[in-house]
Amino acid sequence: MPRGPRGENRPADVIGNAVHVMRIATGEIEDSKTELKEYARKGGIKGGKARATKLGPERRAEIVKKAAHARWTTIQTIKTK
Repeated sequence: MPRGPRGENRPADVIGNAVHVMRIATGEIEDSKTELKEYARKGGIKGGKARATKLGPERRAEIVKKAAHARWTTIQTIKTK
């Protein structure tokens, strides 16, 4: 059975995919995407703060400067168009 971009099982043909969608719609099987979203959300809530505490002040300043540069160059290219 083919795998999706995140490793989930997917039916190989159109009819198999239609049956899979029908089973999700009728509640026969659970859609795994909701589980993935919750898992990603839990990591995302604490991720930025946890990363900031692990980084030293020099590295944080370096990241901030790089982000500011990226934002300003984007703004400048938009204004020149």
